[in-house]
Amino acid sequence: MKSIDLIKPYFTENRYAIATGLLCLIAVDFLQLIIPRIIKKAVDDITAFQADTKKLVIYSLYIIIIALLMAFFRYLWRKYLIGTSRVVEEGLRNRLFSHIQTLSSSYFDKTKTGDLMAHATNDIQHVRMAIGMGIVALTDAVILGSAAIGFMAYINTTLTLFAIIPMPLIIFGARFFSKKMHRLYRASQESFSELTEAVREQFAGIQVIKAYARENEESILIDKKSGNYLNKNMKLVKVTGVFFPMMLLFSNISLAIVLYLGGRQTIYSTITPGDLVAFISYLGLITWPMMSMGWVTNLIQRGKASLDRINMILETAPEIQDKSDASFIKVKDGKVCFENVEFSYNNGASPVLTGINICIEKGTITGIAGPPGGGKTTLLGLIPRLYDVSEGRILIEDEDIRNVRLSDLRARISFTPQEPFLFSGTIRDNITFGRTDIKNSDLERSIEQASLSGTIKAFPKGVDTIVGERGVILSGGQKQRIALARAFLSDTPILILDDPVSQVDVETGSEIINNIRAMSAEKSVIIVSHRLSALCFAGQILVLDKGRITEFGSHEELMALNRYYAKTFKMQEIEEEMNAL
Repeated sequence: MKSIDLIKPYFTENRYAIATGLLCLIAVDFLQLIIPRIIKKAVDDITAFQADTKKLVIYSLYIIIIALLMAFFRYLWRKYLIGTSRVVEEGLRNRLFSHIQTLSSSYFDKTKTGDLMAHATNDIQHVRMAIGMGIVALTDAVILGSAAIGFMAYINTTLTLFAIIPMPLIIFGARFFSKKMHRLYRASQESFSELTEAVREQFAGIQVIKAYARENEESILIDKKSGNYLNKNMKLVKVTGVFFPMMLLFSNISLAIVLYLGGRQTIYSTITPGDLVAFISYLGLITWPMMSMGWVTNLIQRGKASLDRINMILETAPEIQDKSDASFIKVKDGKVCFENVEFSYNNGASPVLTGINICIEKGTITGIAGPPGGGKTTLLGLIPRLYDVSEGRILIEDEDIRNVRLSDLRARISFTPQEPFLFSGTIRDNITFGRTDIKNSDLERSIEQASLSGTIKAFPKGVDTIVGERGVILSGGQKQRIALARAFLSDTPILILDDPVSQVDVETGSEIINNIRAMSAEKSVIIVSHRLSALCFAGQILVLDKGRITEFGSHEELMALNRYYAKTFKMQEIEEEMNAL
């Protein structure tokens, strides 16, 4: 898809508003062309000693009336043309955001947040300017410029031909510099994306920076990024710094030609003094279109570069999406089966998971343990199709999840990630996740199940307490329990918990685990935990090491094997006993 195709629908949808705005803009242009004619008559009457107070008052009233009409029509064209550019801006931003949400997790693994932020702000703003003021300047250049030249030719054709000699030079200059400006604008905007990402990352990790006294080092890093952005813009300034003065130079050359040749014609009475004044006024009117050629080129090249960058994102197809014949599935008991599953993050890379075969039945709790980097979190991410398996398949109710609509699949899964993420709203907002149909009784139940009641009561505003950006006012354990309450609130047949009690004390963790056990009769529960006491009650436990299932069975069976699970469990028991002393 061509980049320009992105904005065509908005022009079609708002065609009447654009047409109205253009008509009002053209009306303003033609009203401007009348004023020099009035001035011509006034000057001719004055130089011929035929003017009196009454005539001058009439000429002044004409100009005032025209000025009022111009103000009225100028308001309308700004309302419709600039307003339309704002509509396009909103539409593009919403479309970009909606599309980004459809992209797969793998896209975000290799794309910086700062890049996306720059696209959603800086790039879209440039497109808006190109559409709004770009249309205005282009219309002025065509309508006002050509009409003014027509009025100038009416006064004196020869003088007009001399006055427009610099125009071909302006057109040639615009074409010559436009390609360079387009390339430099893209480089500048890419540098801005890098700077935005660097600043965002520093602010997000400000507590770590302060804790390690790395303020100076991080300031130097930002200074380098900022310097790179400055260098890119200085290269751009060198081009625009030549381009714009060149436009002004050609305009002033036209004025010098008119002053010399028109002055001679006035002296020899070929044209009247009023004609010379009107001619210079018309030349002043086409100076803006001549100058705007550079500005329009600037705007359009910047907008085109930004539109290209936005289009690149919109043309990125999600790696994980519904098949054309994807079916609706009514999950009854949430049975999940892995059949010979293999997975790697990149084609040709070593597999992260290999030969995974396991079934999770309704009413059972499956525990997953293993050393760091064993593939536990990756395994959980395959169930809601955050990633797709490389080999084998995952079944829900004997249906391959790749044949099920994503919305249906994920609506039946409650998922708490290893790193709980909170938004900057209230505790209520973070638990309900924007849902307005939640009953207070259900909210209180989920809070109780997450052992969060006491914590919330300690806050003056309870569940309406603002947690700040990423839950800054909360401890790690409080954040984790809010994320758990969010998962418990949704009554789904599949519950996936990645290390759900890693940041809470042993007593609170035991309460949460007991609550999970109580609700597991109606669900298929999968728990990853490095705290093995949270898994010992599970119906089946598997140990993942280097992407393979190395141990499988009940707690008693794994303890009898006396391998990783048993050794780690005993070690943690000793640690807990020592901490209790």
